[in-house]
Amino acid sequence: MFRDVLQFLTKPLSLWGIEFTTLDILLKIVLPLVVAVVLYKLILFLVRKIVYRQTRLEEDDKGKILRSLRLILRLVVLLAIIGLILNFLGPGIVRFAAVLWTVLTTPFVTAGDTRITIITVLLALPVFYAATWASRLIKGFIDSSILQRLTMAEETKFTISILIKNAVLVVAVLVGFSIIGINLSSLVIVFGALGIGIGFGLQGVLADFFSGFVLIFERPIKEGDRIQVGEMEGEVIQIRLRSAVINTLTNETIIVPNSKLITGTIHNYSYMDERIIVRNTVQVHYRTDLQKAIDVLLSVNENSPYGLDDPAPEVRVLEFQDSGILMELRTWIAKATDKYQALAWINFQIWKHFKEEGIQIPFPQRELYIKQVPQGAASLLENE
Repeated sequence: MFRDVLQFLTKPLSLWGIEFTTLDILLKIVLPLVVAVVLYKLILFLVRKIVYRQTRLEEDDKGKILRSLRLILRLVVLLAIIGLILNFLGPGIVRFAAVLWTVLTTPFVTAGDTRITIITVLLALPVFYAATWASRLIKGFIDSSILQRLTMAEETKFTISILIKNAVLVVAVLVGFSIIGINLSSLVIVFGALGIGIGFGLQGVLADFFSGFVLIFERPIKEGDRIQVGEMEGEVIQIRLRSAVINTLTNETIIVPNSKLITGTIHNYSYMDERIIVRNTVQVHYRTDLQKAIDVLLSVNENSPYGLDDPAPEVRVLEFQDSGILMELRTWIAKATDKYQALAWINFQIWKHFKEEGIQIPFPQRELYIKQVPQGAASLLENE
């Protein structure tokens, strides 16, 4: 058994003219990497213990220290990995580099003067990243420095901001592609041929994409709106070309495809006016003085942190029900986002004021009339 293992470890191998054994890989690469990872974890553990014992530091400062240390250690580990590989390859590094360069520069798509290689694809990733970063940076600058000073509707500002962001993104991508040697005009024919097949497979994605433009121009919703789509209610955090990011009332982030926002019914609480009416219903006993109950309900809004004095609150007698009279207090609040907080606060105040004024909130009751009591039951009742 031991002899077989030793024979396996010392069996000579060859790759691109480089001679080595499995034991060489274990001793020169795997073992040093394991030691480096253990040291990485150990240093992070010790520094975390030391940093969090320093009560004078703020939590943000502690987090920055740990993030910076983690970045530095990762760079060190990466350099160690590169050094181990170079040391392992030795004189064969030149042959390995030549083979690797051939693989990276061999085109797998050729259209006119454009040759798409692995290096081209790798260079395209930072182009997309830089274009996205530039579009966000310019959008933030325009929002804070230009659009904020203009006297126009928020919906118009939002549309202009999104259009500028997407225009900058497209221009930056085109410029970046031209820099890394991709001639888009040569790729039009290729993409045109592929577009037919891809279009059938990506119908949903394309529908979401064009729905994003509809959202931008028609503006049924905008960032910051409180909306309800189906049974989901939340605040719109971000509107992108393919989807919208919504933060629900339970602080859950949901990604909604734009096509669902276009084809479905959207309940936008703050589309034209952030003010909404909050309706609190309550029952009172039939013996209650209704005018007194109305006055008490109207007084609830006097110290409300949510209610508005103008328009004034209203009280309506809705229905004569089995257990009592159903009444409704309608209160205007300044922001739709405070709807549920206002409902809870007003309900508590109604209960408190009714208790102070002696107004009874009824509960379901049943009265039982016995027309004739059986003889046996009557004697038992008399004994009781």
